[in-house]
Order: sequence, then structure tokens, then C-alpha cells
Amino acid sequence: MNSFIKYFLLFFTLSLNIINSQKLVLNLEECVQLAYQKNISIMQSELQLKNSDIDLSSAKANFFPNLNASVNHAWNYGLNQNITTGIFENITTQFSSLNVNFNVDIFKGFENIRRLHRANLSVIAQQYNIEKIKDDIGLLVANSYLQVMFNKEIFKVSKEQLYISQKELERAKLLLSAGLIVKGDLIDIEASVANQEQNLVQAENTLRLVKINLAQLLRLTDYENFDTADEDLDLPFTEIFNETPKSIYAKALTERNEIKLSVANLEIAETDLLLSKSRLQPSLTAFYSYSSRISYSDRLIPSGEFETVPIGKLASNSEPVISTIEKRNVVGPMSVIDQFKLNDGHNFGLQLSIPIFNRLVVTNNIKKSNIQLESFQNQHEQIKLDLENTIYQAYNDTKASYKLYKASKKTVSARKDAFQNAQKKFESGTINSFDYAQIKQRYDSSLSDQIRAKFDYIFKLKVLEFYFGLKITI
Repeated sequence: MNSFIKYFLLFFTLSLNIINSQKLVLNLEECVQLAYQKNISIMQSELQLKNSDIDLSSAKANFFPNLNASVNHAWNYGLNQNITTGIFENITTQFSSLNVNFNVDIFKGFENIRRLHRANLSVIAQQYNIEKIKDDIGLLVANSYLQVMFNKEIFKVSKEQLYISQKELERAKLLLSAGLIVKGDLIDIEASVANQEQNLVQAENTLRLVKINLAQLLRLTDYENFDTADEDLDLPFTEIFNETPKSIYAKALTERNEIKLSVANLEIAETDLLLSKSRLQPSLTAFYSYSSRISYSDRLIPSGEFETVPIGKLASNSEPVISTIEKRNVVGPMSVIDQFKLNDGHNFGLQLSIPIFNRLVVTNNIKKSNIQLESFQNQHEQIKLDLENTIYQAYNDTKASYKLYKASKKTVSARKDAFQNAQKKFESGTINSFDYAQIKQRYDSSLSDQIRAKFDYIFKLKVLEFYFGLKITI
């Protein structure tokens, strides 16, 4: 229900922006939800889930009996006796037949039960696979989103630095008029302003590119009317450092979808092995069939009238031998219902099938299933090992990036004081424009380094929290 509400709100937001012909402005959660809707890999996995649902339905249907019916109608043309004249001639006769077959598995070496179990596992595995892809997409979107926010701050700082440089240029012109600086100092400041303008253009282009990258990730085509929400991104407070890498890994083993998917695939491989072994056992099937037929040919029936006809002569005196026979009349065929009742037949029983030798097919399939199971066991251990390495690396990287961020803050503070002191000295003519430009450049670089360290720490922190099972938010 919560997922439905999220999708509804996202749809409402998109519709409102379109109606008002405004820019499409999305926050991180909205970007992630939109990526979930439009990502092709997720769509493909959802189709695979539908296939697994169909396989599950088929596995359940294996417990049902088979019921089939067939109806045949045939024409027979050839030499047959004409029942009216008694003469053999080429005539055409017609026949119809009906067959109904019913059979049900009584015992099949537990194969149907194991197929049902495997189909259930396949559905679960596909669901875990979809969630794993969503996790990967969520991290990718979060990284791209933070790249946009990072470049927005870089652009903002570049704009502010250009503004400061322009004000310094105006002040330098006044100082030159007052004779406090020389012409060369003014030229150096003009060069610094030009460099700041270049940095601003570059920052703007980079910001445009990362926005396009995010829009492409969300499969949006109107790049010009897409933007991310302006959010105040303070350094997030986290208690994740109260945990150890070992405890994070222990929780990840129960929370991470790649582990759940690996376990499901391992159980599927175990079930496949049992399925292969099921074919070594005998199977017992119950069957029943019903059949009947009808003919469309004329027939002879007794008339109730008798006549005497000679059938021979006595050898002694040649006296004729007389026999009384009943006359027959030619009539049409019996009714369909009567013929079905008269010609019907029933066949029922049990069939026991015992596998003895099948050209090593079953034995080799069991060997292949064993190999596949060992392969999935190795993959499972490798996934656990990779996850452990990733978490320990992410933990160390996050702590290191946090220390780097704190150091960058100290550097900014120190270089800001140095820059403000240099401003006063430059205005008083104590230092030249070259030394002043060098100090200002170091201060500008420290600001960029601080922003970079800040966002690097935030992303690595979000990755670490993600492995601990926390939702990615800003």
C-alpha cells in the first residue's frame, strides 16, 4: 500500500509539472522511484517473475489428472458386400468414433512435490533479484544525484568567487588611482577575474553534463526542463560508527538481497538434484478410457415373416431338403445414442513403470546436478566473501573520508584567515598582486576541496548505511 501511495504521489507530481509547463524538479526519493518505474533491467526482471509465476501454476497443475477426448469421422471406400443385392461392389461407408482418456499420477518419486517446491523457490529468487537490481539502481541514482548537488555547490562557490574578484578589481582600480598599487598589480587582478570567469563557465558546463547523466539514468528526454530539488545538505549525523565492520557484515548477511538471492539459487540447485534422483524411482499411474463408435450404413433386421427355401437334395432319392428362414428387411442405421450404448467399451487399470536402464541419461543428469550444486555453493561463498571485503573497505573509506573532511574544514578556516589578512595587506600596499593572487587561489582551492571531501564522505557514508540496511536519504 505504501508503495502504491509513493507511485501515486510521483505520478501526481509529474502530471502537475506538465500541466503547469514548469521544470520537472525531483528530490532524491522521487528520482529513485522514477528510476524503478523506467529502468529496463527491472522491467525485464518483472517479466521473468511473471514467467516464474506461470511455472508455479504449471507445477501445481501437475497434481491434477489428465483428461482428453477425441472424435473421429472416417469414410471407407472399397470393395464391400451390398446388403440389398448381396453382390460385392465398390461402395462408401462412414463411421464415427469417440474416445475419452483419463489418467492421474499416484506416485512419481516425489517429482511433482519437488517441482512445486522448485517453482516456489524460483518465484522467490526472482523477487530477490528485482530487489537486488533496485538496490543497485538506487545506489547509482543516489551517486548521480549527489554529483548534481556537488556540482551545484561548486558552481555556487565559483559564482561567489567571481563576484569577490570583480569587487576586488573595482577596488584595485581605485587603489591604482590613489597611487597605492602599480599598473602591473591591476593587470594581475584582471587576469584573476578572467580565470574565475573561465572556472565559472567550466563549472556550469559540468553541472549541465551531470544533470543530463541523471536525466538519462531516469530515461527523461527533456533535459532542459529537468532539475533536482534545492536541498540544504548538512553533514548528516550518523550512529553507524558505533557499529563494527563485523556487526555490519553480520546484519548484511540477513538483510542484503544478493545474499538472499544466492541462498534461493542454492536451494534451487539442491532441489534440482533431488528432482534428478526422483527419476530413479518407479512411478504408478491410474488410467481409465471410454470408447464407442457409430456407423451410418444400412442394416438388415428380422421381419417376423418366414419362408421355406430348398437348401439341397437327399442323395438317396433326390428329394428336396427344405429349411425355414426368417425374412430380413433393409433399414437405416440405429440412432446415435443407441449405437453409442451398444458399442461402448471401458478400459481402466494401473500402470507401474520401473526405470531399469535408460542409456545413463538419469545417472549423468544426477552428476550434472551435483556439479551445478557445488558451483552454486562456491558462488555463495564468493558472494559472502565479496560482501565482507566491500563492507570492511567501505567502513575504512568512510572513516578516512570523514577525517579528510574535517581536515579540509581546518584548511579552509586557516586559508580564509590568510586570505582576509592578504586582502588588508594588498590594499595597504604591503604585498604585491602576485603574492595576493597565490593566497587567494589557495583559498579557492581549499573551498573546492572541502566540497569534494564533504560529498565524498556523504556518499561513502550512505553506502555504508545501505549495507547496514538503512534507507538511502538525504
